[in-house]
Amino acid sequence: MDLSVSLGARFCDATESGSPVSPDRLERVASEIVACRRCPRLVRYRESVARTKRAAFRDWEYWGRPVPGFGDPDAEVLIVGLAPAAHGGNRTGRTFTGDRSGEFLYRALYRAGFANQPTSVSKDDGLALRDCYIAAAVRCAPPQNRPTRVEFVRCQPYLEREVVLLRNLRVVVVLGAVAMQAFLRTWRATGHDVPSPVPKFRHEGTWTLPPIEVIASYHPSQRNTQTGRLTESMLDRVFESVRTTLSTDPGGPSEGTRN
Repeated sequence: MDLSVSLGARFCDATESGSPVSPDRLERVASEIVACRRCPRLVRYRESVARTKRAAFRDWEYWGRPVPGFGDPDAEVLIVGLAPAAHGGNRTGRTFTGDRSGEFLYRALYRAGFANQPTSVSKDDGLALRDCYIAAAVRCAPPQNRPTRVEFVRCQPYLEREVVLLRNLRVVVVLGAVAMQAFLRTWRATGHDVPSPVPKFRHEGTWTLPPIEVIASYHPSQRNTQTGRLTESMLDRVFESVRTTLSTDPGGPSEGTRN
């Protein structure tokens, strides 16, 4: 199969023609993600981490598989991250769960009213998202947090399918420049226009890509949050912008790119 050929176009016709899309369609995508073994390097790494573990989690049975998206199938908001953490999502089986990045992000989502609780420690901790869905550009934990170009390409069809199935989508929050690039490739592959030149990442940057708004944030990595590059108030402002966008008439005129 030619990896440069997008799968997303296959899934556009059904939704654009008005055919019903039920939550189990997203569940099927999730099942395919969990079973995926298309990237040998990532398979070796995620399974090696799951076997060796980290001392602090030696009593855990690691997930050790690709991590599917998570959240409300009727969501108006999609959050796109980079990839699962080796001892976070790769351990717990849920994106942004079990590591410092997840702690930071879910506290912000709770404050903004998109999550029912501010903590995320395991798949069974009761966390539920409201009007929000979280996915990643790459679904396996990569060595040094650096997926290869081919690994991005192989994973992209999963994000394409999720984007198409999230029929109420109005806002996409991209966490970091790499996640933003991955989402814009996905958006174009699913038949939507992306401006030229391509929008350049900046924290709190906002772009109108009809029918959605893209809002950028620094990634809530431990490095970014410990150094103060991303603070809680900075992330809160991002989700305040999300709420402002959701409060506007979705059928109103496009405002174009904002600075």
